[in-house]
Amino acid sequence: MASAEVISVEVAYATLEEQRIISLEVVPGTTLRQAIEQSGILEHFSEIDLGNAKVGIFGKLKKLDEALHAGDRVEIYRPLIADPKQVRKQRAAAGKAMKKGGGDLDSAQ
Repeated sequence: MASAEVISVEVAYATLEEQRIISLEVVPGTTLRQAIEQSGILEHFSEIDLGNAKVGIFGKLKKLDEALHAGDRVEIYRPLIADPKQVRKQRAAAGKAMKKGGGDLDSAQ
């Protein structure tokens, strides 16, 4: 009996301008890194640095050496442009300023 068994997985990456999901068949035991490399996505998006990129499966962070299962979608995440905690603090501070009379809504009447 030949060991030609394969599983279907996807590799996904998106920029603001473009999204790409590549379907491929790999042998059981293939890691996230191997699937990413086999997909050819690194050639299409030269900005991906696997040494620093965060990756996951269906939104859950995983390590590059983790083995894939049939139906998994490997996702490569872009680096954050802004710290979400800092953005929330700035938004909260701006909201407090508006409540303290920072807005000109009443003067328009």
